[in-house]
Amino acid sequence: MKTHQFFLLPFFFTGFPSADSISPNETRPKKAKLLKIKNENNALLLKKSNFDRALKETKYLLVELYVSLSQSSQNFSEEFAEAAQQLKTAAPRIQSGKTDVTYQPDLRKVNCQEFPTVKFFVDGSREDPIDCKGVRQASAFITWVKRRTGPSTVLINSTDEAEAIINADDLAVTGFFKELHSDSVEIFCETARDVPEMPFGMIASEDVCANYGIQKNTLVVLKKGKPVHNEVLEDDRQNKLDLMRLIKNFTLGLVTEYNFETSVKIFDVLVENHILLFAPTNQEMFSAIYENYKSAAANMNAKIMFALVDINEPRNGVFEYFRIREVDVPAVRILNLTSEAMYKMPADEVTVENLKEVCQSELNGKARLDPSSEEIPEDWDKMPVKAPVGKNFNRTVFDKTKTVFVSLLCFLSVISYDCRKFLPIWDELGERYESHTDIIIAKTDVTANYILSVGLTPPFFRLFPAGPDYQEVSYAGEHTLEAFSEFLEEQNETKAEAGEKDPFAGIKEVSQKETVIMEKEV
Repeated sequence: MKTHQFFLLPFFFTGFPSADSISPNETRPKKAKLLKIKNENNALLLKKSNFDRALKETKYLLVELYVSLSQSSQNFSEEFAEAAQQLKTAAPRIQSGKTDVTYQPDLRKVNCQEFPTVKFFVDGSREDPIDCKGVRQASAFITWVKRRTGPSTVLINSTDEAEAIINADDLAVTGFFKELHSDSVEIFCETARDVPEMPFGMIASEDVCANYGIQKNTLVVLKKGKPVHNEVLEDDRQNKLDLMRLIKNFTLGLVTEYNFETSVKIFDVLVENHILLFAPTNQEMFSAIYENYKSAAANMNAKIMFALVDINEPRNGVFEYFRIREVDVPAVRILNLTSEAMYKMPADEVTVENLKEVCQSELNGKARLDPSSEEIPEDWDKMPVKAPVGKNFNRTVFDKTKTVFVSLLCFLSVISYDCRKFLPIWDELGERYESHTDIIIAKTDVTANYILSVGLTPPFFRLFPAGPDYQEVSYAGEHTLEAFSEFLEEQNETKAEAGEKDPFAGIKEVSQKETVIMEKEV
């Protein structure tokens, strides 16, 4: 037996052909090759099935996410295509890609809140892409990417180099520093990464600093080669947001006309308070009003963003948001972006004095909220659907003995169709719950009644549950009778089964203070 084992073992290892040995008449099976991701205008066409693969194959991936039917997306895409073409030669290691989220809804989930937008993915990671916010021009895209993958500023060693940077563009920023290792230098460089619209230079040469008469760490903003602002930099005094706000103020004029192209820039400047003048630019009275408006803007020293809304241009939602009617113009409104509070200039005449007064009141925290409200109709609560106005809205919806489901509507001509076509369904809902003493179905016209934080595209739906411990809930489901009813029943069951299931599954929860109504008790 041992002898057999001795001879059988070698035969076991050598008597069969190896897996690698292939006869001359056989062919090795070919591995299937992955098809290349389709390319259009120098950008990969990305979708759910190839997105992760594109990330793995590319160290740097700059992705445009857009909505094809949107005019703003179309304008944006032209600039992005130009940037993709230039990046192909200027920075070949950076790959461009794009996806229409209309047809790729799963890709909306990459930390996107609005479209069009651009995200920058690094090292194949899908988590936490860098937001290319506020960039809208091809040249700025390229600068932004280069500053993200390399130095964000140019180190200046001579006066000639300084002059070259200063005169390279309409706007330029230079930082004068005693030495290059400080918190101020780090914040300066971080700021440069997110302001690609202008060149940034950094100077640490004593001779160059002395030539410009700079003795302290200083940021200088230059316009057409001339200094327009000097900001002394001190460690722990300024942060990146402060410097961005300061610098971006100079990218716009004293007054900026609001439209599709400028809206991003206006909100990207990071000024908390915005004042808007609604006026027809083609009428004789406009010139005098506009001169007063510019004079007031000059006096505010960039503390408030001054914008002009031409009532002859497409409205794009801004008229509806501020509840401006053509009979109201010229009109002035102030918006605080932090609190979303809206203020109306008390005086009707647009003079420099009146403008300065309302602006200073806002800066001092003394401006009065716009108290727009209709008078309370005698029959506001006589129909199945109740109709509270601004003056009695709070008393109606915050009645803790009743659950109130309210639709917030807008009847301005531009979007009234969407609200009116839905009204018969809401009336049916009111009839269905008319006999429920603990449920109120209501509606309010936000055109004539000021309600804060309701968004830009009515109708909106809010549920105010009965009881002291339940928060306001925003409804975002289908606009059908059954969907509304199911939502109401679920909310009632939630109260009865306290804690047994998530009452807000699929529903956005908002705090009670997000709905603020200027109410006068009568």
